Amino acid sequence: MFLYKWRQILSALPVLSCSLINYDVLRKIFWRCRKKARLIIYSADSLRLLLFSSIYFAHSLACCHGPGYATPLDALKNGPRETLLYTVTIQPNLDEPHGDYLSTIDVDPDSPTYSQVVHRTFTNRKGNELHHSGWNACSSCYYVDKNAKSVPKRNRLILPALNSDFIYVLDVATDPRKPEIVKVIDGEVLKNHNVTAPHTTHCLANGNIMISVMGDAEGFAKGDFILFDSEFNCVGTWTKGEKRALCGYDFWYQPYYDVMVSTEWGAPNKFRRGWKNEDLEDMTQYGCRLNFYKWSTQTLYQTVDLGVEGTTPLEVRFLHDPKRPDGYVGCALYAKVFYFKKRADSDEFDVKKVIDIPNKLVDTGSGVASEMGGMISDIIISLDDRFLYVNCWMHGDVRQYDITIPDQPKLVSRVWLGGAICSDLPNVIVKEDKELTERPPPCIIKGRRLEGGPQMMQLSLDGKRLYVSSSLYSPWDKQFYPKMASKGGHVVLIDVDVVNGGMTLNKDFLVDFGKEPYGPSLPHEMRYPGGDCTSDIWLAKDA
Repeated sequence: MFLYKWRQILSALPVLSCSLINYDVLRKIFWRCRKKARLIIYSADSLRLLLFSSIYFAHSLACCHGPGYATPLDALKNGPRETLLYTVTIQPNLDEPHGDYLSTIDVDPDSPTYSQVVHRTFTNRKGNELHHSGWNACSSCYYVDKNAKSVPKRNRLILPALNSDFIYVLDVATDPRKPEIVKVIDGEVLKNHNVTAPHTTHCLANGNIMISVMGDAEGFAKGDFILFDSEFNCVGTWTKGEKRALCGYDFWYQPYYDVMVSTEWGAPNKFRRGWKNEDLEDMTQYGCRLNFYKWSTQTLYQTVDLGVEGTTPLEVRFLHDPKRPDGYVGCALYAKVFYFKKRADSDEFDVKKVIDIPNKLVDTGSGVASEMGGMISDIIISLDDRFLYVNCWMHGDVRQYDITIPDQPKLVSRVWLGGAICSDLPNVIVKEDKELTERPPPCIIKGRRLEGGPQMMQLSLDGKRLYVSSSLYSPWDKQFYPKMASKGGHVVLIDVDVVNGGMTLNKDFLVDFGKEPYGPSLPHEMRYPGGDCTSDIWLAKDA
């Protein structure tokens, strides 16, 4: 009997270089065909017959649709287990010439290099500050017109840089384990359109790529979006009409309701130098608002001021179901989550606070106690719209909420991953804590104390694994967690009970960025090659 491994099969078939074939689809069809035919592979001929049958069906399927999945539940039920994790990694040493990079982490538990960085794609430029990433095509491009001349392919990962305004385009299709930079867009391209500090990237169904921006050419606050075509030529800014958002950050669109929502951080010339309390004296340069746009006309029609509690609304998500008119935004500074929902009789949205994580009164060594907010820097929703995950970068915990009743989230579980109030920090005194009776212990995995707190999160398609990184933004890392900036950050894994709810830290998984080739580095946002809970947006088929 011949024994064939999947990677050996792929390497033996040049025909698989066909750009229309989805390897994950092919892999599933291969094993499905074998099971249905009850075929035992005794010879090379029987293997060849099965493979070419699988390729035929995979090619047929691929030609009917674009990348991703038909629905969120299709992704949850039929999506493959993740094997690679693309992780944006920042070099805190600004004199190091290799600069920031994309780390490829092996997350295949059957691999000998599991939980290791197996490749690094360096930008070879100082001072970029890579931050978030996005795709040239995702599930919003799944449905393809039968008369279309080409089928969209998810083969480019886009990495905007917050500080340099450069944008890096990476080929992830030729060798998914070794992405390669194929295009660099100079920061002057954005400045020529009077925008800077590119942040969130989403692909559009028409083939364009849209990136939110946070500043004008001088670094003052400006909320807008910059468009690129499928060849990454700049098309111009997106917003039309006279109304403009004061600040920018994240965005999410829901075409079924002809709406897009965006959030606000602040002016680049303020947040780039670190946090200062006095920055809140001018709320035209720091954000506290949700902005709703008419998707079809690209015009801003409703702005909701969230007040002081809603300062720095960052990550925003509609529920994944493309026919749902509601979603959540995490407000960082004071750790509040607001729920928004479209009114049944108009295009206006109602917004209300649904999660209120209280400040702690903490003396961090100065002798004076002050309010410490939780700093919610990320939220993520499971693909079945059942669980909402919220992190507190300063307090140090990740929270799981049941959102079966969307406007009444129920706290189900918490996991502690460091933070600024750990019991082993000698100069920290918690004067008042409305939630805890004692300080949480430090988090130690494989002998390494985790510095910093939980930052970006990425959930597996089936909802069973939650990956968590530690870096927020390197100037802020150096300000709030100097030990992490000097020792390096990390990526850890939380196992999730998707039946009853609940989370457990996996003590066998740790990616330590303290021993990188060019010094300790800081991991931020994470992506799977085939799309994930925060990169993909679904369109209603009958929209």
